[in-house]
Amino acid sequence: MHIQKLSAQEQNKILLIREDHFNDVKSKRIAPSKLQESFVAFANSDGGDLYIGIEDSSQKGERVIGFENQEEANSIISTLLEETSPSVENILIEFLDFDEKGLVLHINIPKSPKVHYTASGDCHIRINASKKRIKGERITQLSYSKGAEPYEKKAVDNIEIDDIIASTDLAKYMKRISATITPELFLKKQQLLTKKDGIKIPNVGCVLLFDEEPQATMNTRCAVKVYRLRTTEKEYKREQLEEMPITIKGTLENVILKTIKQVESYIEGASFKDGENLVKLLYPSKALKEILVNAVIHRDYSLNDDIHVKIFDNRIEVQSPGKLPGYMSIENIYTERFSRNANIVRMLHNLPDPVNHDIGEGLDTAKNELKKAGLIDPIFEERDNSFIVTIKHQRIASIEDIILKHFEENPNSSITNKLVRQLSGEADMQKVKGALKKLRKLKLIKLEEEEVTTRFKYKYVKVFSGE
Repeated sequence: MHIQKLSAQEQNKILLIREDHFNDVKSKRIAPSKLQESFVAFANSDGGDLYIGIEDSSQKGERVIGFENQEEANSIISTLLEETSPSVENILIEFLDFDEKGLVLHINIPKSPKVHYTASGDCHIRINASKKRIKGERITQLSYSKGAEPYEKKAVDNIEIDDIIASTDLAKYMKRISATITPELFLKKQQLLTKKDGIKIPNVGCVLLFDEEPQATMNTRCAVKVYRLRTTEKEYKREQLEEMPITIKGTLENVILKTIKQVESYIEGASFKDGENLVKLLYPSKALKEILVNAVIHRDYSLNDDIHVKIFDNRIEVQSPGKLPGYMSIENIYTERFSRNANIVRMLHNLPDPVNHDIGEGLDTAKNELKKAGLIDPIFEERDNSFIVTIKHQRIASIEDIILKHFEENPNSSITNKLVRQLSGEADMQKVKGALKKLRKLKLIKLEEEEVTTRFKYKYVKVFSGE
């Protein structure tokens, strides 16, 4: 079995690994049956890396207490390889030499197309930095979600491995994670090459991550289009486009960063006029980032369509190709986790300060950030063969509170039903009408002109004390 000699820098890098959805460190004293639970959890979920021979970060003193020789790890390796049912295929096993501290056993486990069980018959999945035992219907759902080889592992015919090896994006990536092996071995270890006709060639995940023009190489629409629409209506007309949609192409990380920047540039200082009133758009940047990142890394790349990000005057819609994968549903979207593109997610997460920093918690973060900003939760919808997230510029406060706050900030202004709908994000004209009627009855607002002949021209003003 291969023993890899590590430099002091490489040793330190492994000790800095944070236990998360893709990484776990274990003491060599762990019982093989206990370690098998983590091994099975990685295989049943999105894959990951186990490092055995490293004490927990909370441990005082020396953390690396490795194996004296390869034979000392035989019982662990035997349990994982021979007693897991069914056997996990395509795993990578190597020993990392920490000098006098001994050998650390490193096991890279790919996401498996099968459901695996421990020797005791238990089934586990990985959720963030922990494992969870599942049974019954949940195992059935996991089984249904597996089976076919993920599209990200599909070989791409019209590109050579040398094209990727010569890529500056691959060189930058390897430098950022301090990888010292050859580019070809790196691609092989990271499951970015797929065998076809006996030859290993770059797969879809590899092209999306490192090809300079993946959209052209794959001959498919897999970019992001960003629109700025000057309307609040559900359907829009071409003349309501502020400018032609911006198409963002490139490697996945660059697409994500450029999309975030483009969306923020549209929103920063953005406002729209209702009569004499100027309404400002305010969305928390962290919420936008999480939702945009999710769209790019979890979309279905087998579908020939772009991601469409539409910025309306009262909402943002992010439409991704493909419905929710596996056993995911709108009902369990905050509690469950399943990656359609597990290897892409892992590769991006391996970077320092990754764009997908909070694995499995992105939507929770978005929801919490919107709440802090006083906005309602994001709205999820599956439509045709796509998944849509809508962020409404709609306040958690009641419509009445929003009207009163408007007059508190603008005491000499007027307000209309349309402006209230834009301020609150409430699309129902009758609900707004009811709120205005309630405040008139309480004598907190009044009609600016009592003789208005049509209700569509009603303007309301604040009632001052003494009136």
